Amino acid sequence: MADQQFDLVVLGGGSAGYAAAIRATQLGKTAAVIEKDKLGGTCLHRGCVPTKALLHAAEIVDVVRGADTYGIQALLTGIDIEAVSAHREAIVNSKFKGLQGLLKAVGVTVIAGEGKLTAPNTVTVNGESIVGENVVLATGSYSRTLPGLEIAGRVITSEQALQLDEVPERAIILGGGVIGVEFASVWRSFGAEVTIVEGLPHLVPNEEESISKQLERAFKKRGIGYQLGVRFKSVSQTEDEVTVTLENGTTLTGDYLLVAVGRGPATDNIGLDEVGVNRDRGFVTTNERLQTNVPGVWAVGDIVPGLQLAHRGYQQGIFVAEEIAGLNPQIVEDVNIPKVTYCDPEIASVGLTEAKAVEKLGKEKVTAYEYNLAGNAKSSILGTAGSVKVVREVDGPVLGVHMIGARVGELVGEAQLIVNWDAYPEDVAPFIHGHPTQNETIGEAMLKLAGKPLHAI
Repeated sequence: MADQQFDLVVLGGGSAGYAAAIRATQLGKTAAVIEKDKLGGTCLHRGCVPTKALLHAAEIVDVVRGADTYGIQALLTGIDIEAVSAHREAIVNSKFKGLQGLLKAVGVTVIAGEGKLTAPNTVTVNGESIVGENVVLATGSYSRTLPGLEIAGRVITSEQALQLDEVPERAIILGGGVIGVEFASVWRSFGAEVTIVEGLPHLVPNEEESISKQLERAFKKRGIGYQLGVRFKSVSQTEDEVTVTLENGTTLTGDYLLVAVGRGPATDNIGLDEVGVNRDRGFVTTNERLQTNVPGVWAVGDIVPGLQLAHRGYQQGIFVAEEIAGLNPQIVEDVNIPKVTYCDPEIASVGLTEAKAVEKLGKEKVTAYEYNLAGNAKSSILGTAGSVKVVREVDGPVLGVHMIGARVGELVGEAQLIVNWDAYPEDVAPFIHGHPTQNETIGEAMLKLAGKPLHAI
């Protein structure tokens, strides 16, 4: 059988991979995507989309449960987890079909099968050689565990958690990062007793410290327990429950232990070592233009060190396609990529934390202001607490925006424009923010930092 040849061959059909292929075809290139599972990858089938569907269902539960606060007489009679799951899967399937149609429409060739890099310009799949002038590695990530901690029985990862046909009565979550706090939020809304174990001093430890502390207070108010600054020691399980022992001697018992300690790069057994592609702890190392050490081989998405976010994958896929085409696209550093954590309350951020800004510029060159959502009418209407914190260089641009509260993820678009365009608060302050909206909170913070506060003191 003759080799198939393309300008671009992408190994992996997740967010980063299919974005690279789509952009390549827009630039007049031929492109093929090789995917062993389903187009859309983890984000569409086991990550971003299905978990957010669950979180929205959880939000509805909380709204019904608290409806009398708003003068609405409503009764929550139960949660049909099978129906919730069916709704979630319907959304995933709809997006999957749409993605398949999109790639077909733009002329991307999709090859089903488990591919392996067998030469710098060749991926072998189903016994056939797929040759590309350039090869893009985009094989995604997997749920990590800890050494000696086996995923089996009632010790599960987020993938198994999504497939549960029951709501746990008691859940223990190992890891207080994004995945951990999102599942804690869902399960608590559904009625579970939840305890998070986090080895670092705060939940969502990569966020602004004041945001982490507000989340901890909100979770405590919701009845979500947590053990901070203590490490996992061991777990035992029976047919009906798990018992977790921590290094400080504390024991916790639950129906399940969700292991949410991060995601690792899926780069084993795909031919990288044989072809000589450099890796560091499994991650593919690249230069700032996402080129590997092997000419013609590129890497994008979760296998590249840094933030593991679907929208970072989209951006990197587009970037590589444009780089190959000679367009010299602009680099967006990880720190300036927006992040959203969809627990209740939501967290959204972009840019430097105050501590990182001080570390970079010195304390005398950094100032910050935190606007409380209590002063925002729309937030009061929604019944949410929280804040918007803006970090700026003294007499300089905005360096970071950090938010917590219901629906603040929808505000991060403006925040990233401000940060990435190096805008000064004085530049943003004259702009008009609709009233009453939560978007006003960003405007109020900018007015304060520009020296002309309206609803701030």
